[in-house]
Amino acid sequence: MAAESELSHFFEQMTNHVFLADLLQEAWYGFGKRVEVLRGEVDSDGYDVVLECNRKLRYVQTKASQKAPYVDVNIRLAEKPGGCVVWIFRDLDPKTRRMKLRYLLFGGRARLPSLEGMAVGINTRTKKERPNIRRIKRASFEKIADTRELLKRLFGVR
Repeated sequence: MAAESELSHFFEQMTNHVFLADLLQEAWYGFGKRVEVLRGEVDSDGYDVVLECNRKLRYVQTKASQKAPYVDVNIRLAEKPGGCVVWIFRDLDPKTRRMKLRYLLFGGRARLPSLEGMAVGINTRTKKERPNIRRIKRASFEKIADTRELLKRLFGVR
């Protein structure tokens, strides 16, 4: 099999699909709630997906990098009510051959915390600053054990 680094876009997309599948299943089978999923055509406002559940709307930027010490986030996400970043980590269960997901969450409340004072993102090719991007360190995120706990934090389901 090819190394994950050679197929990083594939693994990122597969991780996002597993994330949404887990979220939908846990919401329905665990809480009897539906999650509406809306995807944007363009990622210019800092979010990948909009999720609605339990009368709460969340603009979610997903990140799937496994070893990075930080993630880059568009400052426009802070303008969205319910904006947050879900950093997804995957472990392969060799017995079931399925991903098991763990999460870090930034912005678990009604709004994204302030991005003031955070480092400005840098374009990796040109090395120029990206004024609308902020680097959020891993230590700024809250550790979330599993999908059930993530649903509780995002939507207040019980």
